[in-house]
Amino acid sequence: MILIAIGANLPREGGSTPRETCRWAVGRITAIPGLRVVAVSPWYESAPVPPSGQPPYVNGVVNVAGEIDPAALLAALQAIEAEAGRRRTVANAARPLDLDIVAMGSCVRDAPDPILPHPRAEDRAFVLLPLRDVAPDWRNPRTGHRVGEAIAALPVQEIRRLDGA
Repeated sequence: MILIAIGANLPREGGSTPRETCRWAVGRITAIPGLRVVAVSPWYESAPVPPSGQPPYVNGVVNVAGEIDPAALLAALQAIEAEAGRRRTVANAARPLDLDIVAMGSCVRDAPDPILPHPRAEDRAFVLLPLRDVAPDWRNPRTGHRVGEAIAALPVQEIRRLDGA
């Protein structure tokens, strides 16, 4: 099981809304050779982390099956981000698309990139709530925490499930 977090808070080049861009990204992930999308979470809206004057994010998680090297997956996801118009400037900048590998099965690695599982996933409701929707039994292979336990341990964060697909 490969879990990929999707987020956006700026329009994509061409004017697509963040939610449309997130849906578009699911299609692009499906096109990565050797991968198959098993489930797509509902979309959520969340305040930026850390707090800033940015617009809210649309977030979700996809559960993907298949075999791919972590570095190859990271490169493919960064190419999709670039296609959507993401330009890496400063940390935590607003962006038309953000794709993060949350976990790849039971893989635990500290280097090289990507670090797995994602080192900040358990701190973020905008990752954990949609992750629970697509992998309710997921357990962080580094900490051993189940997704529900991680959610229960979170401080209050601004996030709401969006209606519709």
